[in-house]
Amino acid sequence: MFDKPLSAEEEKIMLDRFHKGDMEARNILVEKNMRLVAHMIKKYSTTERDPEDLISVGTIGLIKAVNSFKTDKSIRFATYAAKCIDNEILMMLRSERRKMNEVSLYEPVGADKEGNEISIIDVISDEEIDVVEEHMLSEQIKCLKEHMKNVLSKRECLIIVNRYGLAGREEMTQSDLAKKLGISRSYVSRIEKRALEKLKALLEEQGKIS
Repeated sequence: MFDKPLSAEEEKIMLDRFHKGDMEARNILVEKNMRLVAHMIKKYSTTERDPEDLISVGTIGLIKAVNSFKTDKSIRFATYAAKCIDNEILMMLRSERRKMNEVSLYEPVGADKEGNEISIIDVISDEEIDVVEEHMLSEQIKCLKEHMKNVLSKRECLIIVNRYGLAGREEMTQSDLAKKLGISRSYVSRIEKRALEKLKALLEEQGKIS
């Protein structure tokens, strides 16, 4: 059994104490949020995967969340921590997927200005991912994986796959892609933007986003 989560006020106090150098406060924040780790790993649990391994990896993500969260952020700590936990597990799974050369649209593909890893879903939706949105996100990923090649041209697919490092590839800059394809960087940018708009329209058409 996991400890009962902190109240919003208790959480704020612990975060303030930790930012002042109190390591015991950090430990309390981790212990009190282990229930969130257990919740986040459920969608990755399989009969072949040891849940204790997922707990360990998820805990690393939680610790990173505690270490990097700023109290002036416009999102709740639980939302921020959930994303960090998810990213840590996805980093592990990404390594495994590379060996299988499997395409996934929820692989970490870069970092935002705060150093948080982002995926293609972040680019398409441009919204913070909340714990309560996980089911919808899963449906969006499934929809994109099934229909991406149907709505994008071969060149658009090529640019999206290479820009965001899908299928185990190294992500490329627009300039590198422009050189590879023999076109201008601005043209690559326009194709990329059009492709992302098509993917977003696909999700809207399928009722995956409103």
